[in-house]
Amino acid sequence: MIRTLPDILIEPVVRLALAEDLGRAGDVTAQACIPEGARMRAVFAARKAGVLAGIDCVRLAVLAMDPQASIDLKLRDGDAFEAGAVLAEVEADARAFLAAERTALNLLGRLCGIATLTRRYVEAVAGTKARIADTRKTTPGLRALEKHAVLCGGGVNHRFGLDDAILIKDNHVAVCGGVGEAVRRARAAVGHLMKVEVEVDGLDQLDEALAAGPDVIMLDNFTLPMLREAVARTAGRIRLEASGGVNLETVGAIAGTGVDVISVGALTHSAPALDVGLDVTPG
Repeated sequence: MIRTLPDILIEPVVRLALAEDLGRAGDVTAQACIPEGARMRAVFAARKAGVLAGIDCVRLAVLAMDPQASIDLKLRDGDAFEAGAVLAEVEADARAFLAAERTALNLLGRLCGIATLTRRYVEAVAGTKARIADTRKTTPGLRALEKHAVLCGGGVNHRFGLDDAILIKDNHVAVCGGVGEAVRRARAAVGHLMKVEVEVDGLDQLDEALAAGPDVIMLDNFTLPMLREAVARTAGRIRLEASGGVNLETVGAIAGTGVDVISVGALTHSAPALDVGLDVTPG
């Protein structure tokens, strides 16, 4: 079961998006065309098959504009659906509902797109031990929602920010003077609960990293033979993460080398929005 994001994390994003759309005068089109007090019913329907993520964005966007609206969520985040599936039914004040429409659809389509793409990667590595992880290559302001969408698609989350794990990259190594020195400094600086990961770009750096003893080693842009050699040298002592050059055509072979995690920036920076529409219904 996919854990639900608390409303307190989603609502500020939704309200900021609504405020951006409403501008200085609100929805002048709805105010001009729709009689005050008119009600409407509509459904959020999928135009394409996919995986649901962000359905609570719909609920909160509608309720922000009409607290008395009736909202029936038909599916839960993480559920797969076919084209034509009804994701939610809403009955609300017409002016308010129409003002919330684009914000709800934008967030829902974006998050469903991430969940759907993630599910494709997860299916591509089925039968291996590799897990598909996201990165920090997220849309500014949407990280919590986009990482939630990755979970909905069956992936796992990498670190959320700069403060929840140490990730020593090539530039850190360059300043410190070496992989081993960077890991030793990190170990000395943090408590026992802080994980330490180091990026290496060759087998020589891998050996240096193994000697220093991080929790995770990131194998950056390794070829398939290099990945297999890294798995053999490590022999299960430290978790290995493959990164770089990962796409749907390559991920299966990368997983087949025996690495533990494959991080994929494309999950969040390149996922196409899933086509979801709003259809007015009689009544």
